[in-house]
Amino acid sequence: MQLAIKTENISKRYRIGGLRPGHASFREALGGVIAAPFRKLRGNGNREQQTLWALRNINVEIRPGELVGIVGHNGAGKSTLLKILSRVVKPTTGRARVYGRVGSLLEVGTGFHQDLTGRENIFLSGAILGMHRAEIERKFDEIVAFSELEKFLETPLKWFSSGMYVRLAFAVAAHLDPEILMMDEVLAVGDAAFQQKCLDKMHEIRQQGRTILFVSHDMAAIARLCKRAVLIENGQITADGESHEVINHYLSSNWKTGALREWANQQDAPGNDVVRLRRVRVRTEAGETIAAVDIQKTFGLEITYDVLKEGHALVPVIELYNAEGTELFSTHDTNSDWQRRPRSCERYTSTVWIPGNLLAEGSLLAHVSIMSHFPATVLHAHERNAVAFQVIDSQAGNSARGDYVGPMPGVVRPLLRWTTD
Repeated sequence: MQLAIKTENISKRYRIGGLRPGHASFREALGGVIAAPFRKLRGNGNREQQTLWALRNINVEIRPGELVGIVGHNGAGKSTLLKILSRVVKPTTGRARVYGRVGSLLEVGTGFHQDLTGRENIFLSGAILGMHRAEIERKFDEIVAFSELEKFLETPLKWFSSGMYVRLAFAVAAHLDPEILMMDEVLAVGDAAFQQKCLDKMHEIRQQGRTILFVSHDMAAIARLCKRAVLIENGQITADGESHEVINHYLSSNWKTGALREWANQQDAPGNDVVRLRRVRVRTEAGETIAAVDIQKTFGLEITYDVLKEGHALVPVIELYNAEGTELFSTHDTNSDWQRRPRSCERYTSTVWIPGNLLAEGSLLAHVSIMSHFPATVLHAHERNAVAFQVIDSQAGNSARGDYVGPMPGVVRPLLRWTTD
């Protein structure tokens, strides 16, 4: 089987608390001698070094032409993995095999020389990639046009803003024909227009059969662009598969909840002596529990609850929030069949149906409550972050996105009728 990348038990260890004896420069050693009395005054002059394993036994195989998303919390080891694959750092143990020319966009400051101009750094990066000067000159005008930095070509990079730096870095890495492109949070810097250009270029590179590794905290971009995702937690791969399944795993670990929440023991379930929640889930119209919702399809938020005491007119309530904590809307059961009607002691299942082409893409959280509004307003049961799920807006089908692949603002995305005369 042909591979683009193969890692074999890669681990990376860092030492916290200073360099080991014999590994400091003269300047660092002199500084250590001068600073020693002050460290003793602080009481940590004899502090022991600690060991941090940024990665442990990473085994992954990536085929040519795959666009793979790498997700995980800050400090999980994502950037360390890309640095090892880009040959920026060496693994402590294990081996990485990379088959093809690599273009890398790591954090701002990596790969370019701050005292060289933009023009000089373009040629430096090409040379590092193993390209001849003639090859770089052929691509030079295209790189500059993409970066939109013509006026700053003769300016040293140390005077560039972070946005200008990423523009140039992406333009170089994407246009010097790498067989493998590695990107670390490239969409986190830059305006919406440039993000759109980057996404368009990624789409073009993928269509050419080249391989892309894409590290991002933007779950919507991962879900939209990548069929496959890899989750790294505490330096280890904990999930590898379809992007929507990996994203759900990530959300479950991040928010301590997923698309299904159950309480097997009634006494432990949210509620009181009137009503208890038993299950909350995200479901399709066919009854399947889902963690990734197609933006174009109707889906349901389902609440199952036990009524323990008669005589109360109960109302299920759902509040929907996005990952930034913005409330999208609140909805409660307005079915006239149950208005002001006391419920008997039974198990009930209530579902609110969300139509397709209403919500924007992104990670969403549902807070669930059971209330009484008559004769007085009483909150009987409430569970914050009851379920979490992902809305995915693909380029296929008929959605408000059309053929645009960049980020779209807003919390709703209705498909509205347009006419042009």
